[in-house]
Amino acid sequence: MKKFIVPGRILFGIPFVIFGINHFIMMDYYLGMLTSFIPLGAYTIILTGILLIAAGISIITRFNIRLASLLLAGMMLLFILTIHIPHLVHGSADRTITLIALLKDISLTGGALLIAGFCPEEKKEN
Repeated sequence: MKKFIVPGRILFGIPFVIFGINHFIMMDYYLGMLTSFIPLGAYTIILTGILLIAAGISIITRFNIRLASLLLAGMMLLFILTIHIPHLVHGSADRTITLIALLKDISLTGGALLIAGFCPEEKKEN
């Protein structure tokens, strides 16, 4: 079973790097997704892109993997609460696409939590 951990971790991290890059390439698309109570517009999109790239690289390379996975899960939860649910409730976009994006982010949050749970404990020096 352990032979699946490395490819699984890499396959999980790669899309986040691509999602982060997309935040720069498709800025207008992501600006259209923001709800009115999310501050700073384009700066929020840029920061989110940077954080997604950093989380993906961290998961792939195992650099602070537990912290990166937990922060990624938190960020995904924020996306669910501040973007997907408001769009689903207010119907400001195609509900089918919104529901798919919501379910995708729920599953990615679960995956990030699983990685955080399975990564080895960091040893503290005394």
